[in-house]
Amino acid sequence: MGTYVVRRLLTTIPLLLVITAIIFTMLQFTPGDPMDAYIPPDQVISVQQREIIRTELGLDQPKPVQYLRWLGKAAQGDLGYRIKNGEPVTSEIARRLPPTLMLMGLGMTLGVALGVFFGVLAAVKRYTALDNGLTFLAFLGISTPAFLAGLIGMYVFALKLQWFPAGGYQTPGDGSVLDTLSHLILPASILSVTYIAVLMRYTRSSVLDVVFQDYVRTASAKGVPHTRVISKHVLRNALIPVVTVIGANVANLIGGAVFLESIFSWPGTGQLYLDAIDSRDYPMIMGTTLVLATVILLANLITDVLYGAIDPRIRYS
Repeated sequence: MGTYVVRRLLTTIPLLLVITAIIFTMLQFTPGDPMDAYIPPDQVISVQQREIIRTELGLDQPKPVQYLRWLGKAAQGDLGYRIKNGEPVTSEIARRLPPTLMLMGLGMTLGVALGVFFGVLAAVKRYTALDNGLTFLAFLGISTPAFLAGLIGMYVFALKLQWFPAGGYQTPGDGSVLDTLSHLILPASILSVTYIAVLMRYTRSSVLDVVFQDYVRTASAKGVPHTRVISKHVLRNALIPVVTVIGANVANLIGGAVFLESIFSWPGTGQLYLDAIDSRDYPMIMGTTLVLATVILLANLITDVLYGAIDPRIRYS
């Protein structure tokens, strides 16, 4: 297992290089001069001063040289400085990453728990009104964009019913855990909607594939209680493809978090990323991309490792 994990970690390095190279290349095609982001709109400077600043920033170098310079500093933990306020990109991301992980963590937990539960329920009650109703809700959840679900959720549960705060991380003057949790529940629940819908459909299909196997029929024929047949014989074997879906949808979870953080004013990396794009803050865009890509790759690695915990027949080499 240890050798497999090390080998997988080593394979993430070229993947990160490709991802950052693609983002860097795409940034070069954005309209305008990158220098405009470094100079305040109300500040008038001469052409000579502009070229001096360009040279100091290394923007006069060929694009491959600029990327390699950034890559060399990134390998040392230096992601540069924000154009907007001059703060180190590393410290800014370190401050914003925990709220994002909290949002994604609770959203994923709700998504996995409810998605698997409803998927098993739909499979056990297959072709009934309950199954049809859950299927309809699943398709509705899959087809609803995160930003639309966020706006509807805020309007209904925060503004109309006033069950939850409309946004923010904490109430001013109150830094308790319960207060933070009250702000977290609504955006995390909305973030989990698509996750629940996707996992429910995959769980239902996977359970139906397993429930008609001979060993399941044998267990039922021997008088094993139905709930034990489902939990011990069906669910564990049906979870392997579901785990694949859980890991594969982490990228979608991050994409949804980006929109929801903006809607609910949640101070995470998603909101930071949108702010960097809006202000053309290239160092912040590159740094945030690197961190989020690392999170996705690590999530996929954890997913692969979980295979062995679910199915002992799987061996890593």
